[in-house]
Amino acid sequence: MRIIVPMAGMGKRMRPHTLTVPKPLVPIAGKPIVQRLVEDIAKVCDQKVDEVAFIIGDFGKEVEEKLIKIAASVGAKGSIYYQDKPLGTAHAILCAGPSLEGNLVVAFADTLFKADFTLDTTPDGTIWVQKVEDPKPFGVVTLDEKGIITKFVEKPDTFVSDLAIIGIYYFKDGAYLKNELQYLIDHDIKDKGEYQLTNALDNMKNKGSKFKPGRVTEWLDCGNKDSTVQTNERYLEYIKNENLVSKSAKLTNTVLIQPVYIGEEVEIANSVVGPHVSVGNGTKITDSIVKKSILQEKSVVKNANINNSMLGSFATVEGNPLDLSVGDYNVIKL
Repeated sequence: MRIIVPMAGMGKRMRPHTLTVPKPLVPIAGKPIVQRLVEDIAKVCDQKVDEVAFIIGDFGKEVEEKLIKIAASVGAKGSIYYQDKPLGTAHAILCAGPSLEGNLVVAFADTLFKADFTLDTTPDGTIWVQKVEDPKPFGVVTLDEKGIITKFVEKPDTFVSDLAIIGIYYFKDGAYLKNELQYLIDHDIKDKGEYQLTNALDNMKNKGSKFKPGRVTEWLDCGNKDSTVQTNERYLEYIKNENLVSKSAKLTNTVLIQPVYIGEEVEIANSVVGPHVSVGNGTKITDSIVKKSILQEKSVVKNANINNSMLGSFATVEGNPLDLSVGDYNVIKL
């Protein structure tokens, strides 16, 4: 089994958090999004993962080394491929051409999922979908009476279906997928200006491949700041029974409202942290209240009240301490 992870996008909707760090390396409950994704896919596979292939942009050697370690964490070889131009989902996957063979899962690195199944490798392919209120921003599928996918439509302008493709796919024959992707490139077949995976899937279906829809317990989006903070909340709920507070963290006169993740060498004093907060390694929090937020590494929060927020690494948030004398029946709003 191979896992193919296209992640070359610039993450514009997540700026400024993606100006120095690729979006898939933004942490969720203490681990990068892409690591959570790879680990979750490995859990549902019914066979050993031999390789994880990452398709990236010019992210630098440090990022590449982190990705190789992520692959190793699930016992797999890590491979790095490059997509120099944003030419669409089909083009992105094809950039990992040498790794497109045998059983494989393609998973785009801006989405996480929770599931309670073991991957069925007997169909030609499985496309994971979720019912959504507004399907226009997504690729969607339609089904026949037997539950087999009959049509793939990329970002429909008019209603076709409310079953949105969440960005995770299983293919029984990776080489066949590779040939169909190459066909789109060779014949310059585009949809909305890009080479789309849905066009290749439609061609494969028309040639006899049968694709089944897969369902997940929950689809967790990491497309922008608010959705990423929400995903962090949900993930902390999933793993709240694990030990999420580092032994090296120094907590002084502080209340933690679980679930929270506290990284290595974190210092928190005279503060209330939680629920649903992730604090990265080396961050310091004093005289503050922090709720439902992601604080990355080596940041400083002082005299602040933070909620539904994301702080990057080496960031500083400092409020003004107050010296008040407030009489009866007064209301102070800050």
